[in-house]
Amino acid sequence: MSNLKEQIKKRRTFAIISHPDAGKTTLTEKLLLYGGAINLAGTVKGKKNTRHAVSDWMEIEKQRGISVTSSVLQFKYDGYCINILDTPGHQDFSEDTYRTLMAADSAVMVIDAAKGVEAQTRKLFKVCTLRHIPIITFINKMDREAQSPFDLLEDIENVLGINTCPMNWPIGSGKEFKGVYDRKSRKILSYIPNNGQQEVETVELSLDDPDLDSKLFYGQKDALFDDIDLLDGAGNAFDIDLVRKGQLTPVFFGSALNNFGVEPFLQEFLELTTGPLPREAGGELIAPDSDFFSAFVFKIQANMNKAHRDRVAFMRICSGRFDKNMDVYHVQGDRKMKISQPQQIMAQEREIVEEAFAGDIIGVFDPGIFSIGDTIVSPGQKFAFKGIPTFAPEHFALVRQKDTMKRKQFVKGMNQIAQEGAIQIFHEPESGMEEVIVGVVGVLQFDVLKYRLENEYNVEIIMESTPYQFIRWIVSDSDYKTLDLASDTKVVADFKENKLLLFRSEWSIDWALEHNKDLRLQEFGNAE
Repeated sequence: MSNLKEQIKKRRTFAIISHPDAGKTTLTEKLLLYGGAINLAGTVKGKKNTRHAVSDWMEIEKQRGISVTSSVLQFKYDGYCINILDTPGHQDFSEDTYRTLMAADSAVMVIDAAKGVEAQTRKLFKVCTLRHIPIITFINKMDREAQSPFDLLEDIENVLGINTCPMNWPIGSGKEFKGVYDRKSRKILSYIPNNGQQEVETVELSLDDPDLDSKLFYGQKDALFDDIDLLDGAGNAFDIDLVRKGQLTPVFFGSALNNFGVEPFLQEFLELTTGPLPREAGGELIAPDSDFFSAFVFKIQANMNKAHRDRVAFMRICSGRFDKNMDVYHVQGDRKMKISQPQQIMAQEREIVEEAFAGDIIGVFDPGIFSIGDTIVSPGQKFAFKGIPTFAPEHFALVRQKDTMKRKQFVKGMNQIAQEGAIQIFHEPESGMEEVIVGVVGVLQFDVLKYRLENEYNVEIIMESTPYQFIRWIVSDSDYKTLDLASDTKVVADFKENKLLLFRSEWSIDWALEHNKDLRLQEFGNAE
């Protein structure tokens, strides 16, 4: 048991969140460099002869230079076992990010130093605060012209409503960026960029170094001393308890692209965060060092390996130890099973694991039995973790296959992609999938659906937009056949045969509720 506790204590499982183009994927790769997981950082938006980002494995991601799926990346550093959940930054893929944040114990928030807090950052931050997880901020791109660091801190506090405590302080920005002042050691770390290699030349200077003036641009020394006095006198005091409650965010400045401040950030991050947190199940908290195994499915991805046409369920281990070939119990399926080939995933690369511990993420071959939110436990345990809600789609389209001879591939592809949670599919109640309505959170998901059906399932589709804008789950016992509805309202069923209503306007929602007194509607899908 002591070895179990020691292993779990060394786990760190965190998500990286940001607005698109803030540098999240670049920061992820630099962290992997320091962990020795890769030897050369890939470029996110490169020409054909350059490497693509390690975490972007899907072909469409490489073409567009954006992340559209969440990747799971594990590496070792300084005795720690680190699991990074790299999430899509684009708002059209925010539902995947919401689910991924359910598997994280903390979050790294990446902010562009020139732009400050942006729309998608606000959205994702709210999900983190709902779970009260620690949020560590990395203000990126200090090697480019940036806003005043004081303005950036004020922006975070005003827009996100969380107090800030800078752990280091930038000296200049853009062409005049000379590095950072570390407030704990009271040393200046001056960096010289080195083309993305792991080691960069670092010069450490003390504040009373006689050569300090010559190492900085004119006026930077005086400005730095004034800033230090202001921070020490009027800034928020560091409080680790507030950090771990998600009420205070430690802030680091740097440049992921040029490796300015990345490794010191990683070292401090490991100190600021804890091992895996307890998880709620049936009104109780399940401790990570419990003597039984438990996990939940937070992501399903089909065709990660195109040659094998396989499907992987990603599980976050919540308690105990997992051993290869161990017997487990699938709570929702009410069945015992053996997980024989658990994998750790590095984007597209896989490695069979012999053991894993609370905090780790494992990928398990899924023959089609798992759903997002499912609980897997040691035999003899019966609890289920709190489910992951399904978010209401905001865009809808009618989809059918061009070639009627490819009906089977079409149905298989639609079902598999829907089970991943990337899209939601609806059909006329009791009619099968003759006519499919696809609902997505963001319109770019339609492009991904079309691309994946063509490339992974060899099916071309016809897609027609629909006028529907709102969807609600029917949570009362109302018989949908007897409902009095406006002419522009449509009854549909999801793939679990739950009944829903599609509306063109909020007026139609009000009409339905006014004319059906026992009708109760819900904006989120059932989390259980």
